[in-house]
Amino acid sequence: MINAKTELMEIVEDKKKHIKCACIHYGKFNFKTDDIISKDVILKVNYSNEEYESFLKELDFEYDNGYGMQELGGRVWFDDNTWLERREYDGSEWWEYKQYPKIPEKCLK
Repeated sequence: MINAKTELMEIVEDKKKHIKCACIHYGKFNFKTDDIISKDVILKVNYSNEEYESFLKELDFEYDNGYGMQELGGRVWFDDNTWLERREYDGSEWWEYKQYPKIPEKCLK
């Protein structure tokens, strides 16, 4: 189990980035009750401090990022045109930092 807010903020602080906007989806199927728990956590471009605090508050929950079904998905965009993308492999999930590749010298004028 891991806290979604803590996980995201550790990456943001480590990369020293400023969030431009975010679309994050949480979904989980409860096999005991046959209930589906689902919510979208959205932070729109040009957000206010209050909207940012609300976004972080909505992300303040525990989820299982280990092996099993993927529970968290989405993207977080940064001001410098880099982003985080939710990835999953064989039931394990994580945030992956993405940036455009550097243009090779031979392609520049």
